[in-house]
Formats: sequence, C-alpha cells, structure tokens
Amino acid sequence: MFLSALKKTLPVMGTYVTLGIGFGMLLEKNGFGTGWALAMSVFIYAGAMQYVAAGLLALDVSLLTAAFLTFTVNVRHFFYGISMIGRYRECGKAKPYLYFALTDETYSLVCTDDVPKGVDRKRYYLLLSALDQLYWICGCVAGSLLGSARAFDSTGIEFSMTALFVIVFLEQWIGRKDHGPALMGLGISALCLLLFGGDTFLIPTMIFTAAGLTLYRKRAQREEAR
Repeated sequence: MFLSALKKTLPVMGTYVTLGIGFGMLLEKNGFGTGWALAMSVFIYAGAMQYVAAGLLALDVSLLTAAFLTFTVNVRHFFYGISMIGRYRECGKAKPYLYFALTDETYSLVCTDDVPKGVDRKRYYLLLSALDQLYWICGCVAGSLLGSARAFDSTGIEFSMTALFVIVFLEQWIGRKDHGPALMGLGISALCLLLFGGDTFLIPTMIFTAAGLTLYRKRAQREEAR
C-alpha cells in the first residue's frame, strides 16, 4: 500500500519540493528562520497562502487584513471539504487531518478514486495526504537552510510568489473553455489598481471579484436552465 501511495504522489513530490524550497528561501530572506518554515509547513500547510504570509510577516500587516486575505485565498478549500464528506465519512480519528490536508493536488489524487484492489481505502487516503505534506515540509525546510547559507545569493527569490500565481492562472486558463471569469478578474484588478493604488487595491479587488463571480455564476445557471 505504501509503495502504491508513493508512486501515486511522485508528481506532487516534484512540485511541492520545488515550491517549498522557494517558500523557505523567501521566508529566510524576510528574516524568519528554519523554525518558522517548519512550523508553518506543519501547522498552516497552505501553499500559496504561505507565500502570501511570508510577505505579510515582513510588512507587519494588521490581523484583520491577514485574516481576510487568508479567507479569500483559501476559501476554495471549504468547498473541497464539503465535497469530501461522503468519501471521508468512515475515516474515524483520521478525519480531521484528512480535511486539514486537502490541498489542490491531494484533492485531485483522492478524487480520482483509483484505490488499488485489496487496499484499505481509509489508510490509503491517509497515506496520500501525509506523503504530500511531508514533501512540502521537506521542501520548506530545505529552502530555509539554503537561504541561510551565506554563500547563497537569493536575489530575486521574492518573484517566486508572482510566478506561482501566474502558473496557476495559466493552468486554469488552459483547462477551461470559458475565460469570462479570468478576464473579469484581470479587469477588476486593473481597475482597482488605478482607483486605489498599489498599496490598498488588494482587498477591494477581492470584494468586487467575489461579487462579480457570484453574478456571473447566477447568469450562467439561468442560461443553462433555458
């Protein structure tokens, strides 16, 4: 069972270790050491939000702003959890961790429903989730250690967060035929940047984008019902 789960998660390992190294180096550059990288990857384990958190820690933003950004960036995980209620119903004591560990990639692996024959489904889900988080932890800690090395030049590592979101955007653009939501997000972001400036445009952008997507979805549902 372990070998099956390991084979299944190998693609995730390549992604998580690489991105984790980038996060650990960015965190170290902002003045937070390996202990922070380890604690955040163990107790937060939020991928893109950890990149955002590294900047928030460096800027010393308010708790309200940090909480709002965390909610908007990770709100999709709420819906991940809802969709897993039936699948995780009989997972017992492991259930809280399984919900906690539902990253985008782990969610995709679990949803394939490709459990090897003769393997306990609950233990298999737990292994998939634990291995994926282990990859992320190793990457974050390794990146922090690399970033703390005096001879290592980490110039430009702060761009890794921007690159991460660009990749996510491109993957969603390629994977969907309807580009309306993406174009809406780009338009609202540009407009809010002009209206509110670079320092304060993010929260208005999130609010207007959420409202716009809600209206867009309702319109799409009405058209499908016709």
